[in-house]
Amino acid sequence: MDFVFVKFIHLLGVVLFLGNIIISAVWKNAADRTRTPAIIAFSCRMIKITDLAFTASGVLLIAIGGLGMYHAARIDLAARFNLQSGIFLFMIAAVIWLLGLIPLQRRMAHLSHMAAKHNEPTLPDTYYRATRLWNFLGAIAVILPIITLWLMLNP
Repeated sequence: MDFVFVKFIHLLGVVLFLGNIIISAVWKNAADRTRTPAIIAFSCRMIKITDLAFTASGVLLIAIGGLGMYHAARIDLAARFNLQSGIFLFMIAAVIWLLGLIPLQRRMAHLSHMAAKHNEPTLPDTYYRATRLWNFLGAIAVILPIITLWLMLNP
């Protein structure tokens, strides 16, 4: 494979991934500030859709591009602490997403959908507790890939 092509694939994945996880947090918090169940339910539904479309495809492109660059450039991973560290941090972020953020997103989507469906004027406190935890874990899951990006760009 051509190194420039797989590097492009890798960077395209990074743009899709980081762009979506950051903008999802912005839209979710903007929706939460309205405190309107229907708006929040819509936001939660869109986050699930865009996570599948952009975050998952970004992760796939990151993996394909990273492996492609590894093979095309014959990178000695054992000698590259920055790459090892970046991969490790990215994997920690993935665990946070899989075990924390995705289940919380599903719960918040369900709670907001039920409140909107029944024309409730407010959301239950459990929604806001889940939101606080989602924001905390989400901040960590955004900071880790940003550190990873820095490590990947600085040998």
